[in-house]
Amino acid sequence: MRLIRPLVETLHAYVPGEQPKIRGLVKLNTNENPYPPSPRVLRALRAAIDGRLRLYPNPTSDALRERLAVLHGCTPDHIVVGNGSDEILALATRAFVEPASPTEKKPRSKTARPPGATLVQYFTPSYSLYPVLADIHGAVRNPVPLKPGFRLPTVTDLRRGGRWRFDAALTFVTTPSAPTGCGYPRAALEALCANQRGVVVLDEAYVDFAAENALALALRYPNVLVARTFSKAYSLCFQRVGYAVASPDLVAALHKIKDSYNVNGLGQVAALASLDDLDYYRANFARVRATRGWLSERLGALGFDVTPSQTNFIFCRPPHFPAEDWFRQLRERRVLVRWFGARDVRDYLRITVGTPAEAKALLRAVRTILRR
Repeated sequence: MRLIRPLVETLHAYVPGEQPKIRGLVKLNTNENPYPPSPRVLRALRAAIDGRLRLYPNPTSDALRERLAVLHGCTPDHIVVGNGSDEILALATRAFVEPASPTEKKPRSKTARPPGATLVQYFTPSYSLYPVLADIHGAVRNPVPLKPGFRLPTVTDLRRGGRWRFDAALTFVTTPSAPTGCGYPRAALEALCANQRGVVVLDEAYVDFAAENALALALRYPNVLVARTFSKAYSLCFQRVGYAVASPDLVAALHKIKDSYNVNGLGQVAALASLDDLDYYRANFARVRATRGWLSERLGALGFDVTPSQTNFIFCRPPHFPAEDWFRQLRERRVLVRWFGARDVRDYLRITVGTPAEAKALLRAVRTILRR
């Protein structure tokens, strides 16, 4: 008897960035915020470690949803909170996409599903979790390349290209993009959303470091969902809290299939306290953007081809020898960055924007390697 589903046996799991056991590394590989949470958040967490730990948390994070609704000018029924924004992406796949089946390869009958019902669509390169979510669900993947320079295709480009499906059940768009860091104009995103017949998830994990956002589209279009996280900008990776803004119908569908108590109580406390100290975080956003600009200029001066970034990381093609070798040589010098082996990004490194001291340590290692 087979114990594991054949689909699971063939899966390739998502590979997260290394969490090293070695101390003393300059860790610039997982896009964590280099600055700690607000002191107000730490005080709130300490105060919450009491007899409440024996109780279940609020199952739908109602207090957090109410606060986010005020922040975004909507009502709580436009918001669902998840165990990180990754859970939001997984829930969207389960809620809006039909698993494919072998019978769909046969001619369609009158009761067959619409052609795009099984499609999960995304641009490449983008967040490498998207194809994993599609595979887990048994959906059909439809990756479509970005334009040269990692630019977003226009609707006209997509119609001419022939590969894009405007009837896809679910379309993921990372904005600003990962792993490239490119920002996409709101007008271009709106044109895309307005032409899609299925659900569009605008994955705004890095939006607090960008020049503009597209959250208004989630309140304007019934098929648009904007996903955000407290991990990157709000320094709460450890707590795993994300959320989505969308029409009440989409939100209600996600609430039907989420786990009963999907967000832990301390995470809810931390996220609420973060929203009480937005000035602290906005100052940190500005510090990250300043270091990003400074580091981009200096890497460019050393021969790196730096992609303009709207995130808290830099995507760049290093000079003289392959990016994989740069990755290894930097690690030997106790600087950890991210390298991806996929064909369309293997010539690049992704470097988290750390503190100014961490950026200087990276540059010292780069100069040492170049001298060799």
